[in-house]
Amino acid sequence: MSALLWLLLPVAAASGWLVALRSERRRQRRPPPELNEHYFKGLNLLLNEQPDKAIEVFVDMLEVDSDTVETHMALGNLFRRRGEVDRAIRIHQNLIARPTLERDQRNTALLELSRDYMRAGLFDRAENLLQELLDTSAHAPAALGHLLDIYQQEKEWDKAIQVARRLEGLNGRHMHPVVAQFHCEQAEQAMRHGDAAGATRLLKRALNHDPNCVRASLLQARLAREAGDHRTAVQVLKRIEKQDIDFLPEALPELKAGYTALGAQPELMRYLQEIAGRYRGVTPALMLSELIEARDGAAAAVEYLTAYLRERPSIRGLERMIHLDLGSSEGRAREDLLLLRDLTARLLEDRPRYRCHNCGFEAKALHWQCPSCKEWNRIKPIYGVEGE
Repeated sequence: MSALLWLLLPVAAASGWLVALRSERRRQRRPPPELNEHYFKGLNLLLNEQPDKAIEVFVDMLEVDSDTVETHMALGNLFRRRGEVDRAIRIHQNLIARPTLERDQRNTALLELSRDYMRAGLFDRAENLLQELLDTSAHAPAALGHLLDIYQQEKEWDKAIQVARRLEGLNGRHMHPVVAQFHCEQAEQAMRHGDAAGATRLLKRALNHDPNCVRASLLQARLAREAGDHRTAVQVLKRIEKQDIDFLPEALPELKAGYTALGAQPELMRYLQEIAGRYRGVTPALMLSELIEARDGAAAAVEYLTAYLRERPSIRGLERMIHLDLGSSEGRAREDLLLLRDLTARLLEDRPRYRCHNCGFEAKALHWQCPSCKEWNRIKPIYGVEGE
């Protein structure tokens, strides 16, 4: 409440100054005592921690003209930030309805009203206002940005692609990686409807826009696997290392399945040995330890992991070693290992595995678009002792 009071005090001061100025100009038409009475009434409400009533008084005091438009704008934006969207809409609608409003002021009010509608979830109304602004070339970058937000939330990917291209042409912002993600969204929709051919075309478009689009490669590999073409799936997945090696853990399970289907596990082991030296995470080493255990036994897998963890400590690696040691332990040693296994499992249970490099949002599952800041391609695995 105190923070709101501090925000409203300048509004009250501005209101009083404007009222005094306009009173001097219109001394014959509006007696000063009546205006001053309204002003002090609002100020008294403000000081008595009744900001809602105070705002109503100040809004009623200020007739909309060139001197007070900015004050009304500020009040409307304040309401929107406080979550009182209905009040914000009412103020901005009142501004737009004034026939004497200058064109630039009206366009600004339209933009603010569209933001009110977006905040209220009234996307159709917001879209209409934003299109009206674009028809007059007013606030084009902001209008296109808001339209892009709307189409993403509505999952209207064709419209989102068109707007992204216009935005790129307008301000030079590199939108190709984002457009690639939109095509991936369309491809996933096609796959859900059993349209493999359509999905294949869309993924090619995605890679044309962004050759380093890991998501497109993962989806291409999935299509190849579902078609029984495991060799192509493996080739596509191995491409991810060059596209963005940070996403290698997303590809390894599918790679293992592909090599296994081809009966080429020795080739998989060689690949993992090579990649473990280039990749800073623990996932390739964990998968390799599983293959070593299957081929040479648990002792050989423990020996490999021990050497690896000396160089790159990892709780996930420790958990795997405990699992391997449990098979050959007895008595008190086994009880201690079980306790240690439970402790490491609890430690890892609540730990996020991914983090957005833009806003810091953390998650246990990969999101191609950050749920917090809405940026694409910014969430990646967390590295370190407790992470990847």
